[in-house]
Amino acid sequence: MSSVRTLVCVKQVKQEAPEEWDESMPLPGDIIEGLAENDDHESFVQIKAKSELGTLLGKISQQFEALWLRVRRGDRIIKLRVRPVAERNSMLQKKYTIRAAKDDRHVAVIGDLTFEQCTELQEMSRKVVNVDGRGFRKQGVKYDWKMKVDTYLPDQRSPVISSVLFPPLQGENSIEATTARCMAWFSAAVSSGVPLVFVNIQTEQIVTSERINFTGREICGGKQQNPTTTMQIVLGIRLWFLPGVAEVLLEMTPELGEARFGMDIKRTEEGFFCVYSVTEGSPADRAGMGHLYEEANANGYLLIISRLEGKSVMPSGAICDGHLDCCDHNEIKDTLTSAIDSMEGIHVHIMVWSSQPHPSVSRSNAATLLPPNWFHPSPPL
Repeated sequence: MSSVRTLVCVKQVKQEAPEEWDESMPLPGDIIEGLAENDDHESFVQIKAKSELGTLLGKISQQFEALWLRVRRGDRIIKLRVRPVAERNSMLQKKYTIRAAKDDRHVAVIGDLTFEQCTELQEMSRKVVNVDGRGFRKQGVKYDWKMKVDTYLPDQRSPVISSVLFPPLQGENSIEATTARCMAWFSAAVSSGVPLVFVNIQTEQIVTSERINFTGREICGGKQQNPTTTMQIVLGIRLWFLPGVAEVLLEMTPELGEARFGMDIKRTEEGFFCVYSVTEGSPADRAGMGHLYEEANANGYLLIISRLEGKSVMPSGAICDGHLDCCDHNEIKDTLTSAIDSMEGIHVHIMVWSSQPHPSVSRSNAATLLPPNWFHPSPPL
C-alpha cells in the first residue's frame, strides 16, 4: 500500500486579526519549498519535511535575523521575508518556526499536509486576504448613530423601508411558486391603487414548527391532542418595498365637543388600511387629510395609512395556511377611540404617491411590470 505524499505547509497563523494579513506574510496553505539567506534563486535549500525546516531554522537562527522563504501559493511561486522564532511551547528542546518580518504577532504553525489540505487552506486564505483585489487597510471610525438617526430619518421610529415575508404554502415545494405568489400580491396591491415602490426580493430561511400526533399531522395551526413538535427549515421569499415615494405626517387634534376624528377606514384585500371618506371640518380634515383624499382620487390612488402613532399598520407577512398577517382592525379603532375620548391628538402617516396619475388597469394586464427607462429591447430576430 503506497503512502500518501505530504508537503511542508503553513497550517495556521497565530495572528488574531486576519484583516491585517497581506500577501507578503506566510498564509495558511502556503507550500514551503525552500529557505535561503538571500533571495537569490540558486541559494535556496529545498525543504521536504517539517522536521527538516525546524532543524535548519535552529542552526541559522543565531546567525541571521531575517531569511527568505520560497512558497507555492496557487500557481505562483512567491519569496517571503521572514524571521526565525522559537516556539513558546517547546520547553525541553527548542523548536523553531517562522514569523512575518514586519509583524511579530504573525507566527506560522508548520505541518506536513497533503496537497488537498494545502489547497483547501489556500482557498480560505484567499477569501480572507483577497490578495487579488484587496484595497487599503481598514480601520474603525467613530460614528454618531443617534445624531444621524435624529437628523436624517423623517421619523426616528421608522426604518423607512418595509418588507413582507412569504413562506411556502403547504405542498408548495418550489421557490418559483412562492416567488410568483409574492409578486402576484405586490402587483395586485399596486394595481388597486396602493402606492408601493418595489425595492428588492430575496430568499430567506424560515424556522417552522410541525405538530404530529398518532392520528395525523398539522402544520402552522389548529389543535391537536398530545402533539409532538418538530422544527424544520423552509425557504421563503421576503419582498422589500417603500411605502410610497415618501410618507407625510398628519397630526389630528380634536376640539372640545368632537366625538370622532372624522375619517373612515377599511382594509384592502392585500391587507392595507385605506381612508375612504373624510368628514368636512373634522380633525382629520383640518390636518389636511381631506385635501390628500381628493388628490389621491384624482390621480387614481388609494389614500393608504402606513403608520399610526409611529407603529406600522401595514401587513408584515403571509402565513403558510394562506392568510395574510395583518394588523387587527379593532385595535386600530380602539386606539383612535381612546385618543378622542381623552381629547388627545394622534399622529398618522400617509403614503405619498408618484406625481404621475395611476394608470387604470384591467385584469388582463394587472401584472404588467414596466422596465426601467434605460432599457431598450433588442430588435426581433
